[in-house]
Amino acid sequence: MSIDALLNGKIYGQPEERTSRNGNPFVVARLRVPMANGESVFAGLVAFRDSARAALLALGDSDAATVAGELKLGSYLDKAGLPKASLDVTVHQVLSPYAVRHKRAASAPAESKPTRDDGPAPAAAEPELDDALPF
Repeated sequence: MSIDALLNGKIYGQPEERTSRNGNPFVVARLRVPMANGESVFAGLVAFRDSARAALLALGDSDAATVAGELKLGSYLDKAGLPKASLDVTVHQVLSPYAVRHKRAASAPAESKPTRDDGPAPAAAEPELDDALPF
């Protein structure tokens, strides 16, 4: 069973590119996801799509990221013998502050847009209001 999910957290460690037995590249990473009770859960990430692979490889340890994809739930026993949840996500899309900056820079026109520091915008020339009005 899998669930479409959106997870937000920080990358734990460095994402790593690997090659499958049939020669297809993929990227694996871990995402540390905070929970409401103050604890965190780690999600294993795997990305096969070119865009998701590139986005994960552009991130490093402790970078903030949001991933969307298929979530598979599992469980395991920790060292103390307590049951813990495991999350594995097949990533379809990645959003990060890095990706947002990169996308904005790519879509910006060659000319710089005016900013608040450029002063007020030039006033448009107003037409004269000396029209003859027939009453």
